[in-house]
Amino acid sequence: MFARLNQLARHISRPLPNFAHNSAAASRLTSFIPTSSIMVSLEEKHRRMIHTAGCIIIGDEVLGGKTVDTNSAYLAKFCFSLGINLKRVEVIADDADEIVEAATRMSDKYDFVVTSGGIGPTHDDITYESIAKAFNLPLKLHEGALDRMKRLSKPHPSQPKFDWDTPSPALKAKMRMIELPIDESRKIDDEQVLFASEDLWVPISVVNGNIHILPGVPRLFEKMLDGLKPRLIPRLTDPEGKGVYRILFSTPLAESAVASYLTELAHKVEPKGIKVGSYPRWGKSRNTVTLVGRDKEYMDSLVAEVEKGVEGRRVATEGEDDEDAGSDKDA
Repeated sequence: MFARLNQLARHISRPLPNFAHNSAAASRLTSFIPTSSIMVSLEEKHRRMIHTAGCIIIGDEVLGGKTVDTNSAYLAKFCFSLGINLKRVEVIADDADEIVEAATRMSDKYDFVVTSGGIGPTHDDITYESIAKAFNLPLKLHEGALDRMKRLSKPHPSQPKFDWDTPSPALKAKMRMIELPIDESRKIDDEQVLFASEDLWVPISVVNGNIHILPGVPRLFEKMLDGLKPRLIPRLTDPEGKGVYRILFSTPLAESAVASYLTELAHKVEPKGIKVGSYPRWGKSRNTVTLVGRDKEYMDSLVAEVEKGVEGRRVATEGEDDEDAGSDKDA
C-alpha cells in the first residue's frame, strides 16, 4: 500500500511533457516547478561529489549541419581526464520547450551538467531565459560581468560610434549576454556566476547548483571549461584528478575473430569496473581493443593475457604500428 502511494507521489511530482507550440510556452514555463528542487537540495548539488556528467549542445545550426559540434568531444576528453563519467550528450534546437525539458532532466540525473550555445546577443539566443524559466528564476543583469565587458571587449569595427552610456539597439543586444538566471536567496558571485579567466568577460552561469552555461564558440568553450577544473577537482572521487586509465591494444585480427574472446574478457573484468572496447579501423590493417577503468594495477596485470587473446600488442597511440592501408578484414 505504502509502496503504491510512494510510486504515485513520484509520478505526480514529475514535470508534465510539453507538446504545445512555442507560442504558448512562456505562460506555462513561469509556473514550472522542477523535480530537482524537490528531490535534491541546491546545497547538496553545490557540494556533493561529482561522479556523472551530461552535456546539452544547443543550436539550430548544429542540427541543420551548418556547424560541426566539437564542444561535446572536448568535454568528453575533459571528463575522461578527470575520471568523470560522461553519461549523455544531446543536441537540441534553439527551442524553449526543448531547453527546459533537457535542462531539468539532466540537472536531476547528473552531478555536473554543461550546456553549449545560445547565449549570444540575437533573438535566437534563448538559453539564459529558457533555463531561468525552467527553474523559476528571474534574469538579472550582473554588474560584475558588465564591468568586465566594458574593460575587456572592444566595439566591432562596424560600430565606431558605439557608446556604453548611450542607449542603443547595440547596447541592448550586448546586455542580453550578461542578463543571467539568478537565485537571489543564495550567494551570487563565485557560486552562481563564475569567471574562468582574468582576460575573459564572458561569465559561467551556474543554475540549480549543477548546470554550467557555456558559449558555443569552441575557443571560448574550451578555455572556460578548463578554467572550471580547479573548482571541480576537490569534488572528484579521486581528489588528485588522475582520471580514468585506458590501455590500447593493436590487433591484426578482424572483430569477428576476437569477438568470442572479448565477450569472455568483458564478463571477467566487469566486477572490477573495467570495460572492454573493440574498434574497427576502416582502411587499416589493424584494429583496436581497449581496456578502460580505474584499477591500474589489475589492468596492467591483464596486458599479457589480452595480447595473446587478440594476437596483438599493447600500443601507446592508435595507429602507431600501421604498416599499410589494408582493411579491417570484416568490411
